Amino acid sequence: MTDRETRLTDTFVTLADTLVRDFDLTDLFHTLATTCVSMLDVTAAGILLAGPSETLQVVASSEERMRLLELYELQNEQGPCTDCFRSGRAVHEPDLQSTQRWPLFTARAIEEGFASVDAIPLRLRDTRLGALNLFKEAPGGLPEGDRRVAQALADVAAIGLLQERAVRESQLLAEQLQHALNSRVTIEQAKGILAEQGELSVVDAFERLRSHARATSTHAGEVADLIIQGVLTIDDLH
Repeated sequence: MTDRETRLTDTFVTLADTLVRDFDLTDLFHTLATTCVSMLDVTAAGILLAGPSETLQVVASSEERMRLLELYELQNEQGPCTDCFRSGRAVHEPDLQSTQRWPLFTARAIEEGFASVDAIPLRLRDTRLGALNLFKEAPGGLPEGDRRVAQALADVAAIGLLQERAVRESQLLAEQLQHALNSRVTIEQAKGILAEQGELSVVDAFERLRSHARATSTHAGEVADLIIQGVLTIDDLH
């Protein structure tokens, strides 16, 4: 393989490997931005990522003027990356001097020394995650081959991001389930204590526990803990 192909292969592995213990999302997108600059015919690269409310935020930039330009784009809600994210399709503008699509953004981009731009969607099928901005100081934009490589890099990064989210959500779900199981064991013990103290059925004991939790705006598991510790007795419950 050529040196570029070898480096691209290594980058694909890095972007996809989100299961390692020291995975860093910021590093993932910084790697994507710097790789685009080093391997593609572009001057600068930046990445915008959508939050839960689909509000775009700057997460990585290859240089400071790129970061400031992206912030300006978000502030004015116009520009190639914004259009790319909204449509889910790539935006290709080979000559910023001649376009009328984004008046405010274009003027600022030219002022920063850029002459053309490509915006590549970060997406997986219908799931839109953000966009990758690629700027050049010369007109023309990215050649078709480089655009395909940029989209492939963005696709792998998107898969890596979604995989990391799935792992994180799975871990959270597992923790929530374990907490629920632990709480259930505690409640069962507390029900037995209350039933014995008040000579109640287990069902009635649980109703007393639950009513007290609701009346005091406390989780049932926390009330059960207090009962087991002897802080609360049947006479203390609402």
